[in-house]
Amino acid sequence: MSGATVRVEVAADSLFGPENMPYGVFAPPGGEFRVGVRLADSVLDLAVLLDDPVFARGELNSFLAQGPSRWRAVRDRLRELAETPLPTDAVHDLDSVRTVLPVQIGDYVDFYASIDHASNLGRLFRPDSEPLLPNWRHLPVGYHGRAGTIVVSGTSVIRPSGQRRIGTAPPEFGPSQRLDIEAELGFVVGAPSRQGEPVGVEAFAEHVFGVALVNDWSARDIQAWEYQPLGPFLGKSFATSLSAWITPLEALAHARVPLPDQDPVPLPYLHGTDDAGLDIDLTVAWNGEVVTRPPYARMYWSPAQMLAHLTANGASIRTGDLYASGTISGPEPDQRGSFIELSWGGAEPVVVGDDSRTFLADGDEVTITATAPGTAGRPIGLGEVRGRILAAHNT
Repeated sequence: MSGATVRVEVAADSLFGPENMPYGVFAPPGGEFRVGVRLADSVLDLAVLLDDPVFARGELNSFLAQGPSRWRAVRDRLRELAETPLPTDAVHDLDSVRTVLPVQIGDYVDFYASIDHASNLGRLFRPDSEPLLPNWRHLPVGYHGRAGTIVVSGTSVIRPSGQRRIGTAPPEFGPSQRLDIEAELGFVVGAPSRQGEPVGVEAFAEHVFGVALVNDWSARDIQAWEYQPLGPFLGKSFATSLSAWITPLEALAHARVPLPDQDPVPLPYLHGTDDAGLDIDLTVAWNGEVVTRPPYARMYWSPAQMLAHLTANGASIRTGDLYASGTISGPEPDQRGSFIELSWGGAEPVVVGDDSRTFLADGDEVTITATAPGTAGRPIGLGEVRGRILAAHNT
């Protein structure tokens, strides 16, 4: 460590002040990957700053496995240091570093927790029936996704191919023609649980370290043909994008809000003082044009209820596991978190710059950002999740 120091200046309107400080894994120019936190437009190297080898690794799992008391102690120390001059070799410009997935992900579960999204898709797919299926208000519906195809923000996504069926014609194989996004919030597990022991709503903060933005890309035409009776498969498993930065739960202490009324009242295992929602506002930009602003505060099922249901049968969680909220949508047309909703199944094209779109074209780029109330009287940012669509491989 050199003797020179520098103070990181944080603008009054910065979304990444000391009250935020999300964690990621980065590599400085010419250096190895290690753990850092973002402060303003800088990345702080924790291995240098805290002189702790656990942060010199190219993953957060080793730190997350140490549990909530350690998370709090490190966060408290970092917030103290952020107000002081720091060693110059511990501070890097954000634009100069490379980022990778911040955690080694074991399992990935995707939920379906937005009543507005579920109702919209019900109206699109089952126009002559009730929008919500009978189980939807009784439990957080979810499915197991593919952890191996989760990629860090900025990674391009190759258009997937699969079986599609148009009308009553025989199915055919080819590139998806209805490629979509899903604006979601992901929850990163820190402390594991034992197999056979459910994690109750009250224990949410003892196991979940933080949140990160997710885009669960979806091939709607492949999904529509394959999903009955067992649910999503190839239409979802080709790519899921995750932000490079994980915001600690403690940074969201002022973002907690009551859940919308749940009717009927959930079963007892889904009750507790931690079954709160989060006041997080997302923004989705399509080729740089903002097209929708989904509100997370509208979500019907809480993050703690999702975790409680995920483990209710005794399934264990492991350090680095990720579960996501499912598409975040609100009741208004400009709050829909997927393009199948925004274009109403392709019937209402969306104006994107000088063009109109229903689903994603090759070369399109989607960027999802979000803000939440912070603990210092100003909003905090949740980074971004971004991806560009590349043409399908020849089939």
